[in-house]
Amino acid sequence: MNKRIFHENGLSIALFSLFFFSLIGQSAAGYFSSNEERAQHGLPPQPYAEYLTSSHALEAVTENWESEFLQLFAYIGLTAVLRQKGSAESRPMEENPAPSPTQKMPRSAPWPARRGGWVGRLYARSLSLAFLVLFLVSFGLHVLSGAAEYNEDLVHHGGQPISTLTYLTKSRFWFESFQNWQSEFFSIGMMVVLSIFLRQQGSPESKPVESPHHQTGSG
Repeated sequence: MNKRIFHENGLSIALFSLFFFSLIGQSAAGYFSSNEERAQHGLPPQPYAEYLTSSHALEAVTENWESEFLQLFAYIGLTAVLRQKGSAESRPMEENPAPSPTQKMPRSAPWPARRGGWVGRLYARSLSLAFLVLFLVSFGLHVLSGAAEYNEDLVHHGGQPISTLTYLTKSRFWFESFQNWQSEFFSIGMMVVLSIFLRQQGSPESKPVESPHHQTGSG
């Protein structure tokens, strides 16, 4: 049974295991880094459990989640309407006509797809919408935790705290956001282009090894 569970869910198990391992590593490194900064300001060290809910820890996590979810939202939406000749990440340049909206759905189709109407239309875009919601939530948490961390720095240096809305106008916040956004878009852009010329045997993200460079799509 255990072998079957891993066989059927190995990819998600491996990825989430790597996620939790990395998150624990980040929290541990962030804990020591934060306490080093506190020592420089003459403050006592912060317990690990308290650090996990601090603005320092939350900002570090949410600003990265924000960029990842933005990347996936944009990528899913763009690949639905745009093409790249030769890329395994693109839809084929020529496709069969889309099925008629009145065409009856098979019984195996998910309930929202069989329901049709606005429910079906919403479900047809639910993947990109889910990542949009995750991006907006992460963006909001980044703003809140970033403002709290910024205000802590101000107080430590004898300054006055600012409002969350004022923090949104600060270059620090947008520097953090754009430095993550640009790297995400660059990496996925490189994946789109490199998949034209390079192959990875066995990966669904790659064209078959024998496929010509001009073949578009991974099929």
